[in-house]
Amino acid sequence: MSHIALYRSWRPQTFGDVVGQDHIIQTLQNSLAEGRFTHAYLFSGPRGTGKTSAAKILAKAVNCLNGPAPEPCNTCDACRRISDGAVMDVIELDAASNNGVDEIRDIRDKVKYAPTEVRYKVYIIDEVHMLTIGAFNALLKTLEEPPAHVIFILATTEPHKLPVTIISRCQRYDFRRVSLEAQLGRLQLICTEEGIHADEQALKHIARLSDGGMRDALSLLDQIIAYTGMSFVYADVIAITGSIAIEQFQDMAEALQRNDLGSVLDQIELLMQEGKSVEKCIESFIHFYRDILMVRMLPDASLALQGGIDEGLRKLALIYQQEQLFMAIELLNHFAGEMKYSAHPGTLLEVAMMKLCDKLNANLIPVELPSAVVGRLEQLETRIKELEAKLSLVAQQEGSSIQSKPPAASSKPVVGSRGGSQASAMNEKRSKSILEPFVLSGDDTLFKQLLPKWHQVLSKVKERKITIHAWLVDGELVSAVDGAILVAFKNTIHRETTEKPDNRQLIEQVIQDVYGQSLSLRTVMVREWTEAIASKPTQQNGRGSSDLGTSQGAELLMLEPEDIVEGKANEQWINEAIELFGEELVVIKED
Repeated sequence: MSHIALYRSWRPQTFGDVVGQDHIIQTLQNSLAEGRFTHAYLFSGPRGTGKTSAAKILAKAVNCLNGPAPEPCNTCDACRRISDGAVMDVIELDAASNNGVDEIRDIRDKVKYAPTEVRYKVYIIDEVHMLTIGAFNALLKTLEEPPAHVIFILATTEPHKLPVTIISRCQRYDFRRVSLEAQLGRLQLICTEEGIHADEQALKHIARLSDGGMRDALSLLDQIIAYTGMSFVYADVIAITGSIAIEQFQDMAEALQRNDLGSVLDQIELLMQEGKSVEKCIESFIHFYRDILMVRMLPDASLALQGGIDEGLRKLALIYQQEQLFMAIELLNHFAGEMKYSAHPGTLLEVAMMKLCDKLNANLIPVELPSAVVGRLEQLETRIKELEAKLSLVAQQEGSSIQSKPPAASSKPVVGSRGGSQASAMNEKRSKSILEPFVLSGDDTLFKQLLPKWHQVLSKVKERKITIHAWLVDGELVSAVDGAILVAFKNTIHRETTEKPDNRQLIEQVIQDVYGQSLSLRTVMVREWTEAIASKPTQQNGRGSSDLGTSQGAELLMLEPEDIVEGKANEQWINEAIELFGEELVVIKED
């Protein structure tokens, strides 16, 4: 043939030619220099990363007439003939087509014979994971203890399919995907040597499409040369590979952000008319949004981006929010999975763009606002807080006059100690006005319904604002009337802090959430509530605040015998005791 494919003509012939696998090459060269190479190697990794090439170079290095050496000389008869595949002692097998027990038994029978042309007999088994279980079993003993003149090199793209008994008998080397920079450097070298003129953006796109495989990159380069000749640009790569230019993705992303769905659908229609793959379109769009997210979160991390950072990506990173990018990637990934089972993937792509446009423009917060707008928003927030405080104060004043009009406040100014006495008197009058409706007409049924859930109120207040909970926990729910509840505090500071408009508003919101009804919060001191209950003994029966209400003026319940016959009196007392305390706790003793 007059033309040899680039990936064949530029196949690495020395360890130095292997691209992007420095961690493996260095280890192999050190072992060769020290003469510590082993009898079995396992090369695993993605396609086109140099596994088979490294195996052939290793076969040349151990059999070089000037070696074994860290690099084969490629000039001696052994190196040249191994490169041409003309040495019968270096055997390459494709396990995909020679995966039976018979082929492996043939190897097992022949390994005992010494090499006829070179120093070591080398078996290179490619795609070794394709062997059957019987073939692996036939290979096992030979692989563990081969003759001293035999080296096995196993290559696979799926090492997880190999039995652990095989893996444990080999030195394993994991080949990595070739980095974008390493591929770009290799492509530029080849273009220079071959007289090919290509711009850097075109070569970078070829490297990106190869997905880390150097062989794939050279095959693409060969295909593009066949289409354009010895000179090509980025647009030619886009045309021949059927991929999408970065500018088209940028236009679509900007149109989605500004809610221009018509422009997005026009772009999709244009891509369909050009014969672009729908699956490739959505896959590339996911990668594009991933690049925007990287630029937004890591502005200086250019290594994380396969195509590098350009101004278009920086612009989109400014107009997109981080949450929007996460959402876009998740949504497009969902539709990419759905396309595998869809008979109309083009329609599904349009639906994906419609849904993405709708979600991107639903309840958005502007990324950057003009300073005048920000200032006006701050003024409005301050005004809203002032109005809320006034409303809370009005509600407090109105609630304090339930069934009793509060006394008018003194119009005289409060000055010095005399003013302090007046303020104290005012507080006492205010407390009495708050207490009066609860003492006179407290609803015992409502109170008994509310008391079991009071701990839920405390818990929810703690979840919303722990500082308010620290003040409120000092209080105890002691009574309730229609539309209001009463909480008694032991500490004046705790009560006053709870009475602040913002704190009261939050507590009343929690009360409404827990009890399912709107109830105003009223507060008193424990001493005031105790005195009020003591002065109204007829109102304390059934109160949930028995601890507070019985400290003063509490009644002592006593059993007094009536003027009846002594035998019947004794029997009556016994029955009453059993009824009160239960039969298990009553012990009857005879005098």
